[in-house]
Amino acid sequence: MQGPRPFLVNGEWKPGTSTARVTNPFNGQLIAEVCQAGEADAEEAMASSAAAAPVMGKLASHARYNILQEIAALLYKRRDEFAQTITAEAGKPIADARREVGRAVQTFTIAAEEAKRIPGEVVPLDWTPTTESFLGMLRRFPIGPILGITPFNFPLNLVAHKVAPALAAGNSILIKPAPQAPLTALLLGEVALAAGLPPGGLNVLPCDNAIAERLVVDPRFKLLSFTGSAAVGWMLKTKCGKKKVTLELGGNAGVIIEPDADLDLAAQRCAAGGFGYAGQTCISVQRILVHHSVADAFSTKLLLQVARVKAGDPADETTVVGPLIDQAATQRVEGWIEEAVAQGARVLLGGKRRGSVLEATVLTNVKRDMKVSCQEVFGPVVTVSSYRQLSDAIAVLNASDYGLQAGIFTQDINKVFYAFRHLEVGAVVANEIPTFRADHMPYGGVKDSGLGREGVRAAIEDMTEPRLLVLNLKEPAGG
Repeated sequence: MQGPRPFLVNGEWKPGTSTARVTNPFNGQLIAEVCQAGEADAEEAMASSAAAAPVMGKLASHARYNILQEIAALLYKRRDEFAQTITAEAGKPIADARREVGRAVQTFTIAAEEAKRIPGEVVPLDWTPTTESFLGMLRRFPIGPILGITPFNFPLNLVAHKVAPALAAGNSILIKPAPQAPLTALLLGEVALAAGLPPGGLNVLPCDNAIAERLVVDPRFKLLSFTGSAAVGWMLKTKCGKKKVTLELGGNAGVIIEPDADLDLAAQRCAAGGFGYAGQTCISVQRILVHHSVADAFSTKLLLQVARVKAGDPADETTVVGPLIDQAATQRVEGWIEEAVAQGARVLLGGKRRGSVLEATVLTNVKRDMKVSCQEVFGPVVTVSSYRQLSDAIAVLNASDYGLQAGIFTQDINKVFYAFRHLEVGAVVANEIPTFRADHMPYGGVKDSGLGREGVRAAIEDMTEPRLLVLNLKEPAGG
């Protein structure tokens, strides 16, 4: 390991006032020490973001397109370095880390295209006898400096989902990365500088919670884009004053398996969605509701799939379930499993912990008020329950405080649309798990799952302000 990793402010790498350790979640080894911003550093970063905002706003769409395309190209060129860094600091299995880098390349590529087609609108105003000569033109303008706070579980692509649309819209952005996984965001800062982004267009500022709160309350930022826990997200929203806020806060995603479903497909996809990256995604499959007539058959197929899931070293190409982000997270999930069993739940498979790695775990006989049912596990645990009527299954899923995404497996299009009408979520996914996400689709939830939508085009709408030009068009003399 070399010296402490500096952070990025105004196009320069800064040493900060202190350092924090970044360790490998699997083996506890020290990966790096990262410089932490102090009060003066935070002030410089905020001033830099504010000064860069008009510079970014003046960039023509072709210039923004070129910068974003160059970021995508450099990401692809350094894809192995990024993937190795993600695995080292976040514990993500290397195959998943490579997929994340590929998705980030796609996110910046999509943003480059969207930079060229931010829409406007002609608004007819001649609706009354006194407004015949008036015409409106609506355009979207950059909102100004943006603050992005990102989590550990997708240390590249969830940063990209804030940075890419911000730059596409002509905004400056400051990223406060997760303390467990800041190295990937700092690497992205290197790429952005190499791509020709103006100084201050992207600042990357690792810092403690007190400094982060100072960033949140500062009025120079016009939008807070936060991805993380519900408790922290809603707390930060109360401190934001007049600035806009978008929140992506997680969930406890549910899947409904109807009797006409392809049970082999459903079992395979639920195993993939419940245990990929040890369940540390906000749309990880957590609750599986199976029609009673196929419950035994489905459970058998699911257990056969889960039994093949390999847990262990994330550097191994065949590992699916790597470590949770730290020992405390692993012990918490293990405690929730033990608590559920004490309250009557039954472990069908898994449940054992080795260090920071927890086996893929399937529970049944769960009650709705158990933590594994009503809260976000954020670990490799799924629950399987049966139901008799589709409306009953939907009522169970809707009883959650969360509402991010839900899935339904059925061959009946009427059931698909029934679920679409009645499920209280941001997206319903038919014949696929709720873990599905395409990087250009509108993505977000309701209730405790958040506020607003991500996905490049949807994010650009939040990161721009509509402005109307009203024209009083008089008839020309002699016309």
